[in-house]
Amino acid sequence: MQFVYLIGIGIAAGMLSGMFGVGGGIIIVPALVLLFGMSQQSANATSLMALLLPVGLLGVYEYYRLGRLSTEHMWFGLAIAFGLFIGAFFGARIALGMSGELLRKAFGIFLVIVAIRLWL
Repeated sequence: MQFVYLIGIGIAAGMLSGMFGVGGGIIIVPALVLLFGMSQQSANATSLMALLLPVGLLGVYEYYRLGRLSTEHMWFGLAIAFGLFIGAFFGARIALGMSGELLRKAFGIFLVIVAIRLWL
């Protein structure tokens, strides 16, 4: 049954990623912490592992196929991907140096700030 839940989390994250460009931090990490009792660090690592390859391959293809992703935007995405490559390493180092409780609270504050900014 756990496998079915994990697949469901992946489907939800994939759908929201395709719709809004979100998934890992907003869907997968909270689901792993709240539903599976993982530590914040373990949930972060599991989410990153899950997102390595599929995080947008088919979504990007569909946007490109329908003319919504230009070559220029692809270069933007590759530049951001390079930044993600470097940033994820340092972010992981910072997260692993924090307590799980502090990291979870910081993540919650981050989500509230993003929600308020989007709302207003």
